[in-house]
Amino acid sequence: MTSLTEKMNEAASVIEEKVSIKPEIGLILGSGLGELADEIENPVTIDYRDIPHFPVSTVEGHAGKLVIGILNGKSVVAMQGRFHYYEGYPAQDVTFPVRVMKGLGINLVVVTNACGGMNPDFAAGDLMIIEDHLNLTGVNPLIGANKGDLGPRFPDMSRAYTPELIDLVKDSAGKLSIEVKQGVYAGISGPTYMTRAELRMLRTLGGDAVGMSTVPEVIVASHMSMKVIGISCVTDMAIADELEPLTHEQVVVVANQTKPKFIQLVKQIVSDVTL
Repeated sequence: MTSLTEKMNEAASVIEEKVSIKPEIGLILGSGLGELADEIENPVTIDYRDIPHFPVSTVEGHAGKLVIGILNGKSVVAMQGRFHYYEGYPAQDVTFPVRVMKGLGINLVVVTNACGGMNPDFAAGDLMIIEDHLNLTGVNPLIGANKGDLGPRFPDMSRAYTPELIDLVKDSAGKLSIEVKQGVYAGISGPTYMTRAELRMLRTLGGDAVGMSTVPEVIVASHMSMKVIGISCVTDMAIADELEPLTHEQVVVVANQTKPKFIQLVKQIVSDVTL
């Protein structure tokens, strides 16, 4: 049986054969943010289907392509679309692209997503720096045999979102006069949106926002000692006593409206970060 390390190295080798640069930063682009990849200079675009062991995106707004090139002076690899546990993929498959990024030599990943805001101080269209998360997905991508060459059996998660990079994001946002919130992201499996009772529970547990991605990816990145920046776009307010019916189309509309400042912020972060 092919090991996870062998699969990671095989996928990374195929990618390396197609590009002439060594990417420094990994970008996981959530719902509505895929257009950021269109701003990458001298891009090499690879369909997920052409990368060994990669799953395929099935969700609207996720193009399913890897784009490698230069963004604001830094070499990057951007995922135009991610994978979710609710699509039916095992947690190890959902997080496989993060493993491949590490195999390419990347040590910093910027993870973005669309989320529901539970903190009453938030509003639809806000951007939130993720300072911590609650893993309420019911799964963990590290369950199973542990490969010591990838990371420790019991990795520490107390600094999964790199503290000094949280400060950098605040500084980058300040340069652009973009107001950013900061809070705890509650990760759930989906694909259902939350009931009122579930939202009360998540808020009581300390969640400021809720979403169906990011947490497994960050766990794996932390397992491999990668630095992490997490940013959420609040596309709707998920406050139990004010809850209204919600559709994915509504989420995409707000994500698209917020996209210009979100893209502007991510580009500024890429420019500002020291590797």
